Amino acid sequence: MKERIEQLLEEVSAYKASKLDEVEQLRIKILGKKGELKELFSSFKTVASDQKKEVGLLLNKLRNKTEEKIVELTSSFAQKEDDGDSFLDLSLPISDDNLGSRHPLSIVKNEIIDIFSRIGYSISEGPEIEDDWHNFSALNFPKEHPARDMQDTFFIDKENALRTHTSSVQVRVMENSTPPIRTISPGRVFRNESISARAHCIFHQVEGLYIDKNVSFADLKQTLLYFAKEMFGDKTEIRLRPSYFPFTEPSAEVDVSCIICSGKGCNVCKHTGFLEILGCGMVDPNVLENCGIDSKVYTGFAFGMGVERIAMLKYQINDLRMFFENDVRFLNQFKSTI
Repeated sequence: MKERIEQLLEEVSAYKASKLDEVEQLRIKILGKKGELKELFSSFKTVASDQKKEVGLLLNKLRNKTEEKIVELTSSFAQKEDDGDSFLDLSLPISDDNLGSRHPLSIVKNEIIDIFSRIGYSISEGPEIEDDWHNFSALNFPKEHPARDMQDTFFIDKENALRTHTSSVQVRVMENSTPPIRTISPGRVFRNESISARAHCIFHQVEGLYIDKNVSFADLKQTLLYFAKEMFGDKTEIRLRPSYFPFTEPSAEVDVSCIICSGKGCNVCKHTGFLEILGCGMVDPNVLENCGIDSKVYTGFAFGMGVERIAMLKYQINDLRMFFENDVRFLNQFKSTI
């Protein structure tokens, strides 16, 4: 047996292969279920006691040597394939028949950011878990105030909750900045609502804030008109309707002329010719004072829009849930969109 093992060791050491199939043949011959090593181990019980140690070491050596040889030969073939790749012409154009794309919400969010960046708005971000002060109190939501019922909140404990709007980021900016302030706050927000084609417990907002001396409602209207025309086209019109928000006064809802019927009236806009896209208003003096800004010197405006709402209008999508289901058939429609 000793002589047979030494003979196999010499064969393995000298073994050469011209293709991967020959490497596999070596593995089957030595290490296979019916291979030489299996047969030798079966005969090991017949070896004399004084030779068992030496023969056992040789058997282990044969197994290890064969495994190393297989790895060595396999690696050499892989290296040859890699070397062959070096001859590829990397300047050739790639195939464009299987391109991915960004998610439609990311596309719309980035477009909104780009529009406001062009007129000097910076981007600010904050935590998704907020304390009561930044999410409510600083924004003119006093304790036990009925306005808190406007938003169904996911509370973590008595003082912390998942933020219900990115206005909490604006509070942090005002607390840590000196006017003039011109910023937008994109981010994910959470509200305890039933999921349907028109509502979801998770959605995305982009809120804007501008604070300086002598800022007026006319500045707010012109800013939003600029945004609407950049987002939906030059022929887009807007209208403002009086509304109520605890942190702005006066406040308004903003509608844009329906992009589906061009303002003529259809089922989507309920034959009004307009669709609501955002809320806005002049920052309440109490909010400025809460954040350490002198309301007698500075004024400002704020606005907030839902990214899903804008995306639904832009791409004429009638079910908000489609943004969250990751249906490839739906996402494939945005492959050509950057």
